[in-house]
Amino acid sequence: MSLYGALYTGVAGLSANGRAMAHTSTNIANVNTVGYKGSRNEFSSLISSNGSTSFIGGIQSVSLPQISAQGNILQTSSATDLAIAGQGFFVVTPTPLQTPLADELLFTRSGSFQKDNAGYLVNSSGMYLQGWLLDANGEIPTNRNAVELVNLGRITGASLPTTTASLRANLQSSDPITTPYTAGDIAAGTVTARFETAMEIFDTQGGSRPLRISFVKTAANAWQYEIMYDGAAGDIGGAGNNPIATGSLTFNTDGTIATPAANVPVTVPFVAASGLAPQTINFSFGTAGQANGFTQFDTTSSLYGSTIDGTLYGGLNGVRIDDNGFVIAQFTNGIERRLYKLPVATFANADGLRIGNGNAFGQTTQSGSPSMKNADEAGAGKIASKSVEQSTVDIAEEFSDMIIIQRAYSAASKIITTADEMLDELTRLKR
Repeated sequence: MSLYGALYTGVAGLSANGRAMAHTSTNIANVNTVGYKGSRNEFSSLISSNGSTSFIGGIQSVSLPQISAQGNILQTSSATDLAIAGQGFFVVTPTPLQTPLADELLFTRSGSFQKDNAGYLVNSSGMYLQGWLLDANGEIPTNRNAVELVNLGRITGASLPTTTASLRANLQSSDPITTPYTAGDIAAGTVTARFETAMEIFDTQGGSRPLRISFVKTAANAWQYEIMYDGAAGDIGGAGNNPIATGSLTFNTDGTIATPAANVPVTVPFVAASGLAPQTINFSFGTAGQANGFTQFDTTSSLYGSTIDGTLYGGLNGVRIDDNGFVIAQFTNGIERRLYKLPVATFANADGLRIGNGNAFGQTTQSGSPSMKNADEAGAGKIASKSVEQSTVDIAEEFSDMIIIQRAYSAASKIITTADEMLDELTRLKR
C-alpha cells in the first residue's frame, strides 16, 4: 500500500466511525421512545489488491436494525396504551385512511394510542390505528387484509331492549276463589285483582315503559293473570287493547308451579304512532316442580324479586382494549360493546422492514408481505393492554460503544497525520 493509499484508508476510517457515531447517537436519543428498536453498528473491510504485494485498504460502517428485538413491557394507567409481547406489529397509516390499500399500510410497536377529536385512535407519532370492523355477530371479516380505521366517534350511545323477564313471587293459597271470571275482567274493572305487581321494561329506543301483571284465583291450585300496558293508551292503539296478554298458572300440591313452562312470549303491541315496533318479551314464571319462580304457599302474596333485561339509553363513557385485541366501547348505562378487533401483523423477516418516520416500518421484498393474525395465534404475539413497550436501547452499552468509536476515530486521524508526516519527509529528500 502506498502512502497515498494510507491517507485514503484513514479517511475511510474517519467516515465509517463518523457514521457509526451517528447511529449510536440516534439510539441514545431514542432511549425513552416507546416501541423504538435500536440498531447495531457493524464494520467490514474493503480491500483493493493488485497482485500479492500491492493493495489499498478501507472500511465501511453498516447499521443493522434490530426490529425483531423485544423491549420491556411497562404498565401504564391509560386504557388505550398497548404493547405486543412476542412477534408482530400494530397496523397503522400516517393519515386517516378509512380503507387503505396494502402499500399504504405501515407497522409499528409504538402503542401509546389516544383518541383524537374525531374519535380516531392515534399514537404519539401521529399514526392512525387500523383494525377489523366487527359485523353484527361480532365476527371479523373473511378477508383478513380488510382493515379499517378504528373510529370511536362512529357510535355515541347504546341501549338494549327488554327481551326476557323472570319473576319470583308467592300467591297465597288460602285466597278465595273468584267466580265468575272471564279473561279481561280485571282490565275492564269488573273483577278486583287479588295480587298485582308493576314492572318497567325498556323499548328499542332506550325508553322505559310500565307494565302491570294482576292475578285472581279461579280454582284450587289455579290462578289467572292479565298483563296490562300502563303507559299512554295511544302507544298501543287505545285502552281497548288492554290487557296485552292473559294466561293461567297452575300449582302442584306441594306449592311449586306446574304450568306454564318458562319463556311465555308476551307481545307489547306498540303501534306506528308510538315510533316503535311491537316488542316481544319472554316471561318466566319458574321451572315446573321447583320453587325458583312463582309458588303457592299459605302466606301473604308478595313479589320477592324480578330479573328484567335491557337498559335505558347510555352515552359513550370510555373505551378499553382487552388482551385479545377487542376494542370495547363502554357506556354510562353499563353496556359494553365490541366494535373492532386489532390484528397483529407478522413478517417472515421483520428485520428486513424499511425504517420510516414516526417509529413505523414499511414492508419490503426482504421482509415479505404482512400476515394479519389474531393476537396470540400462529406465532403472533399477545396484546397487553394498559401497557407500552419500552425502547430496546441499552444506554450503558451505547455509551461503551461511543468510547470505542471515539478511540477508533482518533486512531484513524492518526493514520492521516502520520502518513502526512511521512510524505513531508519524502518531499524533503530533494533538498
